[in-house]
Amino acid sequence: MSASTSVSDAKAAEKTAPSRNLRWRVVDIVVAAVLGVAVGLLFWAWNIVGGAWFGAADALTPGLGGIAVGIWLIGGVIGGLVIRKPGAALVVEVVAAIISMLIGNVWGVSTVFSGIVQGLGAELIFALFAYRRFGIGVAALAGVGAAAAAWVFELFYGSSPNILKSFEFNAIYLGALIVSGALLAGAVGWFLVRALASTGALSRFAAGREARREV
Repeated sequence: MSASTSVSDAKAAEKTAPSRNLRWRVVDIVVAAVLGVAVGLLFWAWNIVGGAWFGAADALTPGLGGIAVGIWLIGGVIGGLVIRKPGAALVVEVVAAIISMLIGNVWGVSTVFSGIVQGLGAELIFALFAYRRFGIGVAALAGVGAAAAAWVFELFYGSSPNILKSFEFNAIYLGALIVSGALLAGAVGWFLVRALASTGALSRFAAGREARREV
């Protein structure tokens, strides 16, 4: 076979290969809302558990409390892994933040602002991979993206922003956030989606179809 024939065949294959539809379906909207509510309830529970862990770690070493933050970043990771379309990470994280605020927490409307920033951080990672890769590595990176966004937001937001604190505090906090984002948001989020997919609940999504093929 000649080189020109191979190139022609490759171009033909590209033309005939089905393109991914990144437009949202009604089922995508419904599932994003359901996931947002479920993650919002998780946030509410984590406000107690994670809040205590945050306080204890921060008392041990100022800034180390960031190690407990990852669960509050998980909505964007789960939304992106399940729906796999532009805006999914942002929508699920923001809906979850709104639910957490409405149920009641000490941060009030700041929860929603944080949700927007963290959702955008995760969204950026999925966008960098063109919404085509959803392995545990990408999930971990999405968690890191959300964590980095949270760090920047807290550096400047509020009556006592972190920029007023020491360099050492901010360095430790950033490192703790990154580790927590990668593990508690990224890896845990990926395993939760896999577990949900194995039940058949995500049969109308690529994540569910992948789980069926691996059984």
